Amino acid sequence: MKILKFAAIDIGSNAVRLLLSNVVEDGNDVSFSKSSLVRMPLRLGEDAFSIGSISTRRIDKLVKIIGAYRNLIEVEDVVSYKACATSAMREASNAAEVVELVKQKTGVDIEIINGQREAEIIYLNGIDEIKHEHGVFMYVDVGGGSTEVTLFRNSNIETSHSFNIGTIRMLKGKVTKDNFKELKHWIKALDIDSLNPKIIGSGGNINKLYKFSKKKDSPTLLRNELKSIYRQIKGYSYEDRIKILKMNPDRADVVIPASKIFLKIMKWSGANEVIVPTIGVSDGIIRMLYNDYKGETRLVD
Repeated sequence: MKILKFAAIDIGSNAVRLLLSNVVEDGNDVSFSKSSLVRMPLRLGEDAFSIGSISTRRIDKLVKIIGAYRNLIEVEDVVSYKACATSAMREASNAAEVVELVKQKTGVDIEIINGQREAEIIYLNGIDEIKHEHGVFMYVDVGGGSTEVTLFRNSNIETSHSFNIGTIRMLKGKVTKDNFKELKHWIKALDIDSLNPKIIGSGGNINKLYKFSKKKDSPTLLRNELKSIYRQIKGYSYEDRIKILKMNPDRADVVIPASKIFLKIMKWSGANEVIVPTIGVSDGIIRMLYNDYKGETRLVD
């Protein structure tokens, strides 16, 4: 048996995450398990979606966070690591300068990934391990700046798309009716509502909503269950979500728009349930690193 450790840094619109993961090789069997996960709220999206660039204050914090993560990675003696940034950095006018400064100060290279690259990383999340061989599934990753939707039909990726609809973007009033019309039209054009599709949800918000349901017997939320949870949480003020529901401040506001996005996608697609695995973009980065280590390449066709 051989144990390898990889690390992934996911620089999102809401938070910056460091995932350390063990990969256990035992003959032909390979398993992935999270060693540790560190999450720091930074909200780059609040700058990117309002003023169009990352502020000096947040750049300074980002450098400190990445520097701390680099130290942790070195202590853990990982085989390799990778840092990826998504929607907020994609839209920031000073993104190139931020990437260069982080490189100078910490030695960490940041790859700003586009929607297609993000879809490739999503594919590497091990979705094939949780979906059935036959049927229609939609992988939905709701982030602070964008929502990625990937359609699987009979275990094959049929199509994927990145939409500029995200929780931070909605809080900033930067998502229009036309944005949602685009999403609705794209989903309706798939013509899957009669095929009993299921959604595979990704992101911290859907995991929080699932935990709020206190379900133990199944990793799924039915549409009416999600709607009920949404109404319950919405009934609390932002302050009471923190005080009474014990939510983190940077989760207490974004969980509402995230719920809306999931419910709209379920309605338009005809899906009645969402499967909630504990996976995210960082898990996909780990799979990508391992595949690179083994000399394998798995990308979306």
